[in-house]
Amino acid sequence: MALSNIHAPGEVDRPELVPFIVPEPAKLPGIVVDETAAELVGDWQYSTHTPPYVGLGYLHDMKAGKGTKSVTFTPDLPKAGRYEVRIAHCYNVRRATNTPVTIHHAGGDTVIRINQQEEPAHDRVFRSLGVFEFTAGKSGFVRISTEGTDPTKVVVADAVQFLPVPEASPRP
Repeated sequence: MALSNIHAPGEVDRPELVPFIVPEPAKLPGIVVDETAAELVGDWQYSTHTPPYVGLGYLHDMKAGKGTKSVTFTPDLPKAGRYEVRIAHCYNVRRATNTPVTIHHAGGDTVIRINQQEEPAHDRVFRSLGVFEFTAGKSGFVRISTEGTDPTKVVVADAVQFLPVPEASPRP
């Protein structure tokens, strides 16, 4: 369940990052699944306090229930193929340094631990998790979990972007 934002509209800790907010996820390339369309396990707090983020805001775990919470982003992919998977999260020193992210793709599961204190490379919003093969439809997903994270740090869940990777042309 997502609990309401506790910050007043416009109350942000890093005003210089407000220009990097992506207000309309549908205008991004590829397939984007925002937190508003994700499946939540456990209570997550909705927030807009730390920009940048995608859409209306982002979720954080409130430093509670570690190991029992997750957010699953399931795309409806139009065709099978290789997709670059990017994850969006705001960043600062209050974030977890070892957030587990599971990519469920055609070849199985890949788990990557990310440092949410680091600035994402793509427009300060998205970081690449790699390129993975997916089947068409809704069989793949990306899951952010709180398992094994520092109880004094916050885990953030915002959005996941699936960018189709063009097939390489065969060499003559």
